Formats: sequence, C-alpha cells, structure tokens
Amino acid sequence: MVRNSEDMELSTNEKKVLLALEKLGGIGKPDEILKVSDFKNESEVVNALSWLRFKGLVNLREFVRKMYSLGKEGKKLVERGLPERRALKLLLEKGEIDIGDLKTVLDDYEIPIAIGWLKKRGWAIIEKDAGRIKLKLSDRGKEESKITLPEEEMLITLDKTKWLEVEDERIKLLKARKGVIEEKEKTVVEAELTDKGRDILKKGIEIKDEITQLTSDIIKRGIWKEKTIRPYSIDVFVSPTYGGKPHPLALLREEVREIFLEMGFEEIEGDYVESCFWNMDALFIPQDHPARDMQDTLYCRNLRADDIDEKLLKLIKEIHENGSNTGSKGWRIPFSEEESRRVLLRTHTTVNTIKYLYRNPDPPAKVFSIGKVFRRENLDPTHLPEFYQIEGIIHEKGANFRQLIGVLKEFYRRMGFEKIRFRPAYFPYTEPSMEIEVYWNGKWMELGGSGIFRPEVTMPAGVKNPVLAWGLGLERLAMLRYQLDDIRQLYISDLEWLRKIPIP
Repeated sequence: MVRNSEDMELSTNEKKVLLALEKLGGIGKPDEILKVSDFKNESEVVNALSWLRFKGLVNLREFVRKMYSLGKEGKKLVERGLPERRALKLLLEKGEIDIGDLKTVLDDYEIPIAIGWLKKRGWAIIEKDAGRIKLKLSDRGKEESKITLPEEEMLITLDKTKWLEVEDERIKLLKARKGVIEEKEKTVVEAELTDKGRDILKKGIEIKDEITQLTSDIIKRGIWKEKTIRPYSIDVFVSPTYGGKPHPLALLREEVREIFLEMGFEEIEGDYVESCFWNMDALFIPQDHPARDMQDTLYCRNLRADDIDEKLLKLIKEIHENGSNTGSKGWRIPFSEEESRRVLLRTHTTVNTIKYLYRNPDPPAKVFSIGKVFRRENLDPTHLPEFYQIEGIIHEKGANFRQLIGVLKEFYRRMGFEKIRFRPAYFPYTEPSMEIEVYWNGKWMELGGSGIFRPEVTMPAGVKNPVLAWGLGLERLAMLRYQLDDIRQLYISDLEWLRKIPIP
C-alpha cells in the first residue's frame, strides 16, 4: 500500500471519516457517517470533520432546519381533539345549539376559536334569534364530519416524535393556534470530499494504532518501538481555550443594579405569586382589560387570596366604579371582588413598588427592583413567557415630569446610549405617560414605559406627593448590547456564543 506524508498526518478518526465518506459517495452528514463507521458518538465525527476541513480534505456546508414539537396546548388537543371538531360532534348530535351549549364540550377560551373555525370551514350556520346566537349544522359539516383534517394528522405525527422537520405548508395552520406548536432551529452540517481528499483516498489509507501522546509508561515499556508515533506539528491550528465567566444576562443585570445604586436608589424585592388585587386592581387596571385574559396571564388554579384588607378592597372598588374622591370618574363598570382574589404569577414588577408605597407612604423614597415576570406568550424571536423587568420609582415633594426624563436619560447614558428620546404613551396607572427610545444601529428602539402614578393609584396608599415610575425590559437591553436578532439566544445553550461574548 502506498504511504504518503498526508496519510501520516491524519489521525485515526480522520481516516475513518474519509473512508466513510468514500462509502457514501463523497457526501454525507455526521449521522450518516456514524452509521457506516464504528464511531461511538456523533461528536467524534464532527470533531474529525473540523480537522479535515482545516487540512483542506473536505468542504463543510451548514444549513438551518426548522424543527417542530407539540406545545402544552398541542398536547391537550391530541387528547381532546380540535375545538371545532368537538363543537361539530355536538352539532351532529343535536343539529342546532345555542352558543352557550358549547361550554359543555369546550373551555371558555376555546369557544371563540371553535366558532371561528366552524365558520371558516363552513361546518355551521351562525344565526341571531331574539338576541341569542344559534349554531346550525351545515351540509358541509355533515359531509366532512368523518374526514380527518391535515392538522389532526399532524398532531398525531408530532405526538409520536418529539422534534420533527415539517414543511411550512403542512404546519402553518397549527402554528397559527396559540400555544399548540413549539419551534426551534437546528444547524445541520454536510461534508463533501475535496479533490485533495479524493487523491489521498486513491493512494490508499491504512488505519493502524498510533501513539498520539507519549507517556512515561510508553517510554519505560518500549511500546514506542512497536508502534508508529504520529507526527506532531507546532503550526497546526488548535481550538481556543475559554475561561469560565458569568452568563451575559447576569453580567448585565449586575451592571444595571450598580448604576441604580450609584444613583442613590435602594433595591427591593417581591413575590412571584400575587393576587389580582395587588397586580392589577391597586394599579387601576380595569377588570375588563385585555391583559387579564387567560390567553395573556398565567393564573393559579384552586388558589384564592383571602388576606386582602376589606376596607382597602372596598375603597379600590369605589375608585374603579366611580373614582371615589380622587377627582376621577373611574372606569364605570361593575367591580368584582372575586376577581380581585384570584391568584396569578405576577405580570410586571410594578406590583413590588405599589406594595412598597402602601408600606411606606411618606416621602422621600428612591427604590428599584430587577425581577422575573410571567406572561402567557409563545416563544418567538421577540417574546418570552418568562423575562426580567427593571422597575423603579421616585417619591418626593416636588417630583415632576422633567425630573423623570432627567433620571432616565442619565440611566441610559450610563448604559452607553448617547441618543435618547421620549414620546407620549398611554398606561392605565400613569398620567402623563411616555415611552423611552434609544438610537441604536441606525434606528430608534423602544425600551420601556414610564410616567407619574395617577391619584387613583396613590390616594388609597395615603401618598400625597407625585410618584415617578418606570418599567424597562432587561432582555431588550441585552439584545441591543449583544447585537442579537432573536431574544431566545439569551437562554439557549449556545456554548460557542457564550464563550466568545466579551466581558465588559
């Protein structure tokens, strides 16, 4: 067999990969190479491919695949069926139903979903009769009642496989349903032999035991005399070594904390689990606000807040219904005390500052908090169901809107943003209100909201002076700082990115 210098410089694993690629016709992916060779795992193949590319024996191509799996709502649909399918089954049994009858087979949040799809598929005729909404089974509904929908087939397929690559056309209808589908991207590598790699294979490759690292035992026992010692080159590329360091988000969180402490603020903390009273009602958020929907807020089942002060609850009820003596007219809608006692995972950290004001109604106060908040969001490049919020207030005599602008400008200046601007906004619990924008990479980016607490918020706490307040997103700051397009990058285990990200 012909021996050559290139053969001598190849490791055993590199030779195995070249031979496997020859079997595969010159092109193959790591999992395919693994099947036609005796490697223990795919990481050994990938490591050998990296060295072969460096030596010019293979070319590597990377492409991204979208992988899909069932979300929490998707798993429920596998067990119970699509909402419109359950509604159709009820229509098949009764022929005609009132919209309220759907509650026997659907959860409240599923009813509008089912009606929408019944109408879109033409399975039911929707009629109004004396103020009542009725559903009648259509001929098309009868005909298609025994047909399995593509979405139903896809649910069954995904239920059998944890992560699966699916064409966009087949998955798009399920993706449109909130919480049904989880998505991730997987980078796939494909290797192809170069002309140099094919030449080496033509000359012949011999696989035999080699000594890759000399030890005292090998020298003492004379093993080195019987085996080939692999040539060692000081010019060969080696992988960089990275030391341990905190996570980038932890570093940024600490930087924000230090800035506020340097500006004379005190840090406070709060609980993850709160009542609707403190999370919503005490902040003058109306009880019919969209943020209170099950689709947006994570409520705790079988829990009820019974420790709310009854006098305070009645005062907040008055403020919501008619404004009490705040000078406001309130929201002019009935206020439910039972709604106030519902328990949820906090949707913002403003609940920390409002509780602090109730415990400390006398000025002055400058406090901030950095904590996790929870919302019922699907994972996508700009949304997370769990994220950090930076919250702060200034409570002192003579506090004003200009002071709020100055404090926020100084904070963002210390964070490294030179161009900052403010624009009017609306929030239920502040008036006036504004959003903060910073100029980054050639465009303006919105980073948070702020304003002065309304009297409806401060009066029940016994607070008589203006309270300046703001809420900012930590992850949004991180995306700008680390130049990320996808917020999920902060939480996935991308070791290469984590190692290379510079420490400020």
